[in-house]
Amino acid sequence: MTLGLLSAIGRSFRRKRASSLDILSPKRAPRDFYKGKNCKSTGFHTKKGGYVVQPDKLPNYVIPDLTGFKLKPYVSQCPVEVNKTTGSTAASK
Repeated sequence: MTLGLLSAIGRSFRRKRASSLDILSPKRAPRDFYKGKNCKSTGFHTKKGGYVVQPDKLPNYVIPDLTGFKLKPYVSQCPVEVNKTTGSTAASK
C-alpha cells in the first residue's frame, strides 16, 4: 500500500504540468490566450476602444546621403569585361 502511494507521489513530481510557462501554447491554454510573435507594441489601447501610436516606439531607420557616391546600389546581371593587363601596365608606369 505504501509503495503504491510513494510511486504515485513520485509520478506526480516527474510529470510536467500544462500550466508551466515553458510548454504553454495556444493549444493547451484557455480560449482567450494569445501568445504572439515576440514583437513590441507601438502604442496602447484607450478605454473607448481606440489605439494611440507612440512615435518614440516606432522603428527609426537612418539612411545616409549617397549623392556623389561612386558605387551602384546593385550588381548588374550582365557585367562588363575588364581587361586586366591594361590596368596593371598603367599602374606600373
